[in-house]
Amino acid sequence: MNYSPLVGQTALVTGASRGIGRAVAISLGKAGAEVAVNYSSSLEKAEEVVEAIISSGGKAYPLQANVADESAVDELVKNVITRSQSLDILVNNAGITSDGLLMRMKTMEWQKVIDLNLSGVFLCTRAVARTMLKQRRGRIINITSVVGLTGNAGQANYAAAKAGVVGFTRSTAKEFASRGITVNAVAPGFINTDMTKDLDTAGILAAIPMGTLGTPEQVAGAVNFLASDPAAAYITGQVLQVDGGMVMA
Repeated sequence: MNYSPLVGQTALVTGASRGIGRAVAISLGKAGAEVAVNYSSSLEKAEEVVEAIISSGGKAYPLQANVADESAVDELVKNVITRSQSLDILVNNAGITSDGLLMRMKTMEWQKVIDLNLSGVFLCTRAVARTMLKQRRGRIINITSVVGLTGNAGQANYAAAKAGVVGFTRSTAKEFASRGITVNAVAPGFINTDMTKDLDTAGILAAIPMGTLGTPEQVAGAVNFLASDPAAAYITGQVLQVDGGMVMA
């Protein structure tokens, strides 16, 4: 029998219809959690993730919401709690890029990245906090990026948002620690997803000691560990880099 450390728990994964979010949702489902697969626009893609979880013996269902919208987030979390009767794990994964040099970046391009990648993390965390505080347990894992640690030319908006997620993670970890809630972040490097498929990887690979791009499943493994109890129960306020050694600090 496979060990399933998350049996009986409910996980909400935002932006779970593709890429890293998809891999995280499937991984948590295989570990025994019932997974609420949040998506923004593609129900078809979300249903594929749900089917992958169910076909592996897990439980899952799709829920649409734009996590940059306060009322939509509140309704999303309410729906999860109503349907699953608990909410034990939140993975703040939803994110976008809108790259460009600062002098050419429109205010709208700045704001939409901040709204989804940073404010969305705030809104979702605040929405689940009351339930987790009442339960006196919970796991919150925020997907940041190594770009939030190092900066990157042409990504001022994305880097600022992801750096903000790091500060937010550490602040909320201190607020929630006494109530049995851990808050950690995972910082992927260059991962083989739709976001990186059009990049010229030659220079990127030269900067990665392991010499390869990462996979969504490798990021999901880190998330799964941080969600686990008791394995990660004494870890909070940390940033776990999954980057092939690209950033060492």
